[in-house]
Amino acid sequence: MEVEIKLRLPDAAAHRRLSSFLAPRLLRTAAQRHVFIDAAARPLAAATAALRVRLYGPDDRAPSRAVLALKRRPRIHAGISRVEEVEEPLDPALALACLDDLARLGAVDSPIVRLVSDEYGVGGDKAPFVCLGGFRNTRGVYELGEGEGQGLVLELDETHFDFGTNYELECETAEPDQAKEVLERLLTMAGVPYEYSRSNKFACFMAGKLLP
Repeated sequence: MEVEIKLRLPDAAAHRRLSSFLAPRLLRTAAQRHVFIDAAARPLAAATAALRVRLYGPDDRAPSRAVLALKRRPRIHAGISRVEEVEEPLDPALALACLDDLARLGAVDSPIVRLVSDEYGVGGDKAPFVCLGGFRNTRGVYELGEGEGQGLVLELDETHFDFGTNYELECETAEPDQAKEVLERLLTMAGVPYEYSRSNKFACFMAGKLLP
């Protein structure tokens, strides 16, 4: 179970302000490309599941790494997100080959591919994989000092969909109530407006519009 705090920022100005405030704590910045896979009838999406390949790096044809993930049964309330997640690394060259020819993904020796086939019937001859599309994300990763917030790692996202841009602060944690208090206090100190996210990025992508 992945548990995260998700706080939505209203616009690019708020994102810039928070980026500047957090700059001394920056660990790294990552360019990400997210590609979602289902079958033509979208049985995974209908079951609130998302099969995703995430590619890292600015060059689409030469990613530095790739990760295959299945997320399902998401719940989000008061800015706290809970979702069942399984993920595994993919060789970047293999990931590109599978995205170019999704039939190759079904032949990959992968617990996630087997799970999707066994539980959802996706990936075989009767329901071959299809690409739903995706979006790009730029993620700044920051670490708070011990005095600031128990060494929490924050992820500040700027997500580019075909229909708009979304800005969000996330933090994976085993203690969501305490972490949310830390993030809210930090945003107040930075003078950055926010609201609790009520949907995840995949839901926005599938809706074809920015959701709160």
